[in-house]
Amino acid sequence: MNLERVPNEEKLNLCRKYYLGGFALLPFLWLVNVFWFFKDAFLKPVFTEQPQIKGYVQRSAIGLFFWVVILTSWITVYQLHRADWGETGDYLSFTIPLGIP
Repeated sequence: MNLERVPNEEKLNLCRKYYLGGFALLPFLWLVNVFWFFKDAFLKPVFTEQPQIKGYVQRSAIGLFFWVVILTSWITVYQLHRADWGETGDYLSFTIPLGIP
């Protein structure tokens, strides 16, 4: 999508949709929101919708950071302790690794 051709009102609407979509446990939408609208929010000359877009981009970045911390923490804990958890650790896994832990 070429955002240069999209009017500012539509950019605001799209940015808001991606921000709200991130709350549906889709943090990837927040990542897309930050990358697509960062330039409009912080680098372009001031326009009417810019403060709202800036707010959505900042909150998307905070939400994305939160999810990255949570997922990284869980992955680290799981990888370090899966073998210690015995059957429970195996049941949490999609594929059960073969061999001795």
